[in-house]
Amino acid sequence: MKIERFEDIIAWQKSKELTIQIYKLFSEIKDFGFRDQIRRASVSIMNNIAEGFERRSNKELTHFLFIAKGSCGEVRSMLLLANELNMIDQLQTSTLYLLAEEISRMLSGLIKALR
Repeated sequence: MKIERFEDIIAWQKSKELTIQIYKLFSEIKDFGFRDQIRRASVSIMNNIAEGFERRSNKELTHFLFIAKGSCGEVRSMLLLANELNMIDQLQTSTLYLLAEEISRMLSGLIKALR
């Protein structure tokens, strides 16, 4: 199956869901620097998938998928910190952490398929 639009990429769909959940979960957090950083990191995942796809080059798509994968790591790191700082509970942490891990594995699979 040939993917025609970045919106059809499952990793993009899941990263959009992750971003929405992070925006909602951290909306009441008063540490604006932390809140804005985890939001930017989650948005970076979906936007780098989209930007790489729109470049219409496997080399560039691979480059942007690596950036998205890095942002996945940043989100996971910040989720663990948020949990340690009691900003979010263990269930919220686990749910979003597992989703970010799943996205990261998908991105790895896409990168491998493009090489």
